[in-house]
Amino acid sequence: MVKNVLLALLALTGFSAHATVILQYHHVSDSTPAITSVTPAQFKEQMQYLAENNFNVVPLSTVVESIKAKKALPAKTIAITFDDGYRSIANTAHPILKQYKFPYTLFVSVEPILKEYGEMMSWQQLITLSNEGAEIANHSWGHEHLIRKEAGETDKQWLARIESNILRTEAEIAKATGQNLKMLAYPYGEYNRQIEDMLDKHGFVAFGQQSGAAGPYSPLTALPRFPVAGVYADLNSLKVKLHSLNMPVLAQTNSNPELAQGQWRPEIKVTLDMSDINASQLMCFIQGQGAKKPSWISDNEFSIQAELDLPAGRSRYNCTAPSKSKGSYYWFSQPWIRPKSNGQWIAE
Repeated sequence: MVKNVLLALLALTGFSAHATVILQYHHVSDSTPAITSVTPAQFKEQMQYLAENNFNVVPLSTVVESIKAKKALPAKTIAITFDDGYRSIANTAHPILKQYKFPYTLFVSVEPILKEYGEMMSWQQLITLSNEGAEIANHSWGHEHLIRKEAGETDKQWLARIESNILRTEAEIAKATGQNLKMLAYPYGEYNRQIEDMLDKHGFVAFGQQSGAAGPYSPLTALPRFPVAGVYADLNSLKVKLHSLNMPVLAQTNSNPELAQGQWRPEIKVTLDMSDINASQLMCFIQGQGAKKPSWISDNEFSIQAELDLPAGRSRYNCTAPSKSKGSYYWFSQPWIRPKSNGQWIAE
């Protein structure tokens, strides 16, 4: 009964099934690590494709506002984001985006920007981009692994430290740019339920690095983005993602990404609105373990579980299904973070 009521309410809101594809970039450069980079030529090609194919490129804040207000956005809506604030964004990406009049969002960690670590832009460059229309949003104070505790730290002390750093970052960005968007991108895509609850208390929305289109079925403290870099920077591969749909997840068990000690083969159960999906066409992929058919519990609920232990570090379960009516794919991703068996974290 509750599921039927929820489904009816979602239908009444008039949400576009296409929702919004949020792209996540880091470097736009020929000389930075490929795993976090697109070349200037690739980036130019991708932006040209969006322009020539009439994609609706909007500010990320518009996406958030539409989801919160239960307001539909047009099909083929895209938001462009960059993590960290590298100089290549100011020097290379910004002129290309300006040419196409595409809005974008920069998620920045204040400390690396202030100290101009590595390839980071200067604080003045950041302010200049803000003055030219870029949205500046929160990426934590020092780009720390948010879920990791310091030696001797209690849960309460750890969460208070993370909370303080995030609020401090928001205040510093607001002071410098006048922007207070309350949008956070998790460094490394790492978060847990406690962090989500804390952010929700302060009115933040948050973005991960798990794949999928964002929309009415996405949690506001774990909105998906498609990383664009390395092997995922090829335009032919990206085209499929640009047309992806928001998987209609009505309920999910075990959505906390941080795995409990020894629980290295997590099972999730997912309830879907099946009105535009054939159960036989839903396929899941477990990172490092390949494709896996889900186990159907009922007509609209399936489960998926790794057959082998997930490795230390970050992993994902991805599930996709073609739309029966729209010629695109629904896409769902559940991230996982596992420490080593001794409770320590792997080096980055």
